[in-house]
Amino acid sequence: MRMGKYEMGRALGEGHFGKVRLARHADTGAAFAIKILDRHRILAMKIDDQIKREIATMKLLKHPNVVRLHEVSASKTKIYMVLEYVNGGELFDKIALKGKLSEKEGRKLFQQLMDAVSYCHEKGVYHRDLKPENVLVDAKGNIKVSDFGLSTLPQNQRKDGLLHTTCGSPNYIAPEVLLNRGYDGSLSDIWSCGVILYVMLTGNLPFDDQNTVVLYQKILKGDARIPKWLAPGAQDILRKILDPNPVTRLDMTGIRAHDWFKQDYTPALPFDDDEDNNIGDGNLHMTEHQDIESSPAISQINAFQLIGMSSCLDLSGFFEKEDVSERKIRFVSNYSPTSLFEKIESVATEKGFQVQKNSGKLKVIQVCNEPANPRGHGTLLISAEVFLSH
Repeated sequence: MRMGKYEMGRALGEGHFGKVRLARHADTGAAFAIKILDRHRILAMKIDDQIKREIATMKLLKHPNVVRLHEVSASKTKIYMVLEYVNGGELFDKIALKGKLSEKEGRKLFQQLMDAVSYCHEKGVYHRDLKPENVLVDAKGNIKVSDFGLSTLPQNQRKDGLLHTTCGSPNYIAPEVLLNRGYDGSLSDIWSCGVILYVMLTGNLPFDDQNTVVLYQKILKGDARIPKWLAPGAQDILRKILDPNPVTRLDMTGIRAHDWFKQDYTPALPFDDDEDNNIGDGNLHMTEHQDIESSPAISQINAFQLIGMSSCLDLSGFFEKEDVSERKIRFVSNYSPTSLFEKIESVATEKGFQVQKNSGKLKVIQVCNEPANPRGHGTLLISAEVFLSH
């Protein structure tokens, strides 16, 4: 089986709405993991927003301790995410095999985990489902954070600056998330990292019960039994991270300054390359009527045709090379560029906006003379551009 330049191999795993296959680049021989998602199942389960969010998030992240998204392709029935292949399995399996990790190894993996999570937070990304099953380990023993399906971006925050969606895995969820009053995504992620650290060092969960209600009561109390046989520094950092009060919980700065954390610590640096993920319109490889499971070759159409074919699952946001704070909308029209520009100009002028036209582009501007304030009021700029598709 082949998808474009990738030769498909054995299945690595399977979930509710797709599977992951090992693949090799036909030219370089490099290994990749291709996540194949069933679009009909995605729509039936009403998780299209979750998939869009995962792809939009992973486009932003280029860090040695975060699984890298290299390319996104699509057909009428499938979405293909070409991901970095991590060949060491899940952190969960590593802990299960050993029972628990040594303090030295646990600290090293926790340092890498915090580097990855800190980087995500700097990019405005909150994972919200951190657990050993979503942390992969490569052949060299380094971790890679994966599965950003429940992650969120700054625009998902309400006016109070907090997140309000209750999500995550029961044993790793932060107490303030359970209270349903809004929570800081950074501090809730840190709580989950603290639970992961506890599991790595002890081989057990700090909060556990077969009854979910009882489990949540334990989490809300935050009364974790920290073994006395752990090193004093490990006990102290666990106690300060697993603080049920997010206001007094150790934050990222406090963790980095903690003596136990700083031992043998070498910070991981984000990738400084300018390589753009291959998610642009010109690089979109897909098949119109065939599926990669049954076809050795894939025809090519462009992103505009894909969007036109699939109004029920608009993938346009996947293929935009834009800053996370920008929003772009694409649509197909049978009208000429001149007619479209005339209509936009007419409506914009009627609403009191200024219109500027130049080289096939049209800009609509509304300038607020009042100084910008913390709520973001200021200049509004809308840009329209028409592409011809034959």
